[in-house]
Formats: sequence, structure tokens, C-alpha cells
Amino acid sequence: MKILLMGDDSRIEEFQEKNYQIPKQNITIAINKDFEFSEFDIIIDMTAAEKKSFHLLERYAELNQKVVILGGVQQSLAAVTKLMPKPIRCHLIGMNMLPTFINRNLWEMSALNETSKLAATKLLEQMGIYCRWVADRVGMVSARVVLMIINEAFYTLQEGTASKNDIDLAMKLGTSYPHGPFEWAELIGIQYVYETLEALYEDTHDERYRVCPLLKQTYFYALGTI
Repeated sequence: MKILLMGDDSRIEEFQEKNYQIPKQNITIAINKDFEFSEFDIIIDMTAAEKKSFHLLERYAELNQKVVILGGVQQSLAAVTKLMPKPIRCHLIGMNMLPTFINRNLWEMSALNETSKLAATKLLEQMGIYCRWVADRVGMVSARVVLMIINEAFYTLQEGTASKNDIDLAMKLGTSYPHGPFEWAELIGIQYVYETLEALYEDTHDERYRVCPLLKQTYFYALGTI
């Protein structure tokens, strides 16, 4: 089985930390994107479903019966396919590939149909990777929960209820989460936190996802615009 892996350095590194049951020489890491995609059995593009990365989707769509996994939680697969000028011939799969969500026991994935689920499950299990299928929605499940908690933590800090350190410690001790919300925001990256929350609010109009002003300020400060 031949695998093509594409993404930024941190996510590729996190993928490589996972114990998969396939020789490393079977995995090609893309330095550029000028590959002949049809020679691979499975393509894992860790950032393709993020809002600014649609330029390869038309090429993916033409890969008849190939499994293509798109990382990103800011768009649903259904929304992505509406941008396609041609029919989808590949098995298109969505996955939560935000940083810190890759190297874990179960991959969180979505599909457009049962046939694609079966095709992806078969190949992934050959790699020693197992998945949990969720509905095709922005944010999927775990990203919605974690980012909502991060957002609420920023509200708590903004209101002066507790310090960052106290909030992080309280969440780790009280919930046994691996990271406190501010620690987790830093590991994910404030850009992904803010932009995914924005996408969630746009999709659901649920006040739980309305971005805290302090988080928004932190995001624009990180961009260097304030």
C-alpha cells in the first residue's frame, strides 16, 4: 500500500508519532504537490478542507475509487463538494486534523456515503489506524467541545474570575483533560482556534461559539494587526 502524506511540518510530525503498521518506506511525504496522485492508494491531505486550500480538490475528485482524506474542520464535506465543477469519483473522507487531534487512539472522521466509509476503514485498519465515524458537520465532535471550552476559558479570564494558570490547573484536575484550555489553545494554535470557532458560529448561529472578545484580540495580536 502506498500512502501520500501532505501537510505542515507540525502535523506531519504528529502523524509520524502514531504507531502505524506499515513500513515507513511506503509513506511519501510531499515536499511539493506535483505528484502523480493516481499512483497512491490513499492520500492524506491534512489541510485541504481548510478554507484557503481548495486548489487540489479537482484533481482529487478524478481519482477513481482512491481514498482521499481531507483534514480540516472549518468546512463540511458537503460544502466542499459544492465547489467542485466535476463529479466526485474518489472516496472522499473528512477528518479532524487540528494539531493535537492526530496522534490518538481513534481518528474522528466523516464520509458522504457508506461505500466510502467501508473503503477508508479497510485501508486504515491495514495501517493499524481505527476511526469513529461522525456526522458531516463543521467542527465534527471533539473540536466543537474543546474549542467551546477554550472560548469559555477566555470569557472567564476576561471577567477576572481566575488566572490562566488557575483555569488550566482546575480543568486538568477537575476533568482529567490532558491540557488546560489555554495550554491547549497554544498547542492547537490561536489561528485555528479562532477561525474554527468563527466557522462554527457561522454554521450553527449558536451563542456557545460566538468568539470571546479577548480571544479575538489575542488572535489579531498574534497576526500582528494590533
